[in-house]
Amino acid sequence: MRLGPLFRVLGTLLYGFIGYELGIALAGTTQITSSNALQIWGATVIGAVIGFFLSPWLVMAPAMAARNSLRSLPIGDLMSGTIGLAIGLLIAALLAFPVSRLPDPFGSILPFVAVIIFGYLGAAVLVTRQEDFFGFTKLGSRAQTAEVAETSKESMLLLDTSVIIDGRIADVAKTGFLLGKLVVPRFVLNEVQYIADSSDTMRRNRGRRGLEILDKLQNSPEVKVEFLDQDPTDAHAVDDKLVSLAMEHGAAIVTNDYNLNRVAKLRGVLILNINELANAVKSVYLPGEQLLIKIIQEGKELGQGVGYLEDGTMVVIENGRRFLNQELPVQVTKVLQTNAGRMIFAVPEA
Repeated sequence: MRLGPLFRVLGTLLYGFIGYELGIALAGTTQITSSNALQIWGATVIGAVIGFFLSPWLVMAPAMAARNSLRSLPIGDLMSGTIGLAIGLLIAALLAFPVSRLPDPFGSILPFVAVIIFGYLGAAVLVTRQEDFFGFTKLGSRAQTAEVAETSKESMLLLDTSVIIDGRIADVAKTGFLLGKLVVPRFVLNEVQYIADSSDTMRRNRGRRGLEILDKLQNSPEVKVEFLDQDPTDAHAVDDKLVSLAMEHGAAIVTNDYNLNRVAKLRGVLILNINELANAVKSVYLPGEQLLIKIIQEGKELGQGVGYLEDGTMVVIENGRRFLNQELPVQVTKVLQTNAGRMIFAVPEA
């Protein structure tokens, strides 16, 4: 539904009425005579014209701004503001009759001004002092208890763009190890869609894979996926917005991004890194153990051969070059943990 014409008509009627009231106040009488008709109706027409042409800026712009603000407004602030507004309007209604007894133009204008002032003060005071108010009415403790129970029942895991594109999150979620609901902020989804629409073939394929992973997660019975429309206004970059959301909701961030990992930890946000999880669940081999490996390429050093385990762990075999493209038993001599992952050094079985 297009609201522009409706708001234009309402603006015309509203400002026409205001112009009429001003014309009555200037004429000093409610009786329309030939001497004051031009003054009253002229003010009415001028007000209606102003409302007709300026209503998109005077009505539509504040309405759109209010709608965008309400989307990101916490439910506690929204409830407090609504209750405070109702209290302020009640006080203004009680004051309307005695104030209306004042001589014109004060008697006709001040009740409207009182509605605006007391409505704003009621909403502002209750939003800023909502903890004291709900604590006084014993509603705060109940709401807080329910919130803690809900939080302990189901934690929130914010998904980063990198972990969505990576794809392994779907396999991890299927195992049931992710205890909580997966939350995808709208700005993360927009970034994945932007990558999927890229002119670069590789980026486009990665973005489309990310959208397919989200669709797979939504259809998976083992995990609950939600989309969050909240967009923090105190940050511009996607990583900063994720950290801000995590701090606000007490959530953890699931990511593969090294920089986001470091920044979030510095700000006290819990990070679940899929790469660290993959390294943690790799098979553990100790020096002296035996394994069967196929050498598929030459190593950097003279005579070395290189093979890989099923989990992708690199195995460097000393004097293994002569066994290229062969599968042979080897004995582990050393296990090295690096930033890139785990490396195993071995020698062929004698």
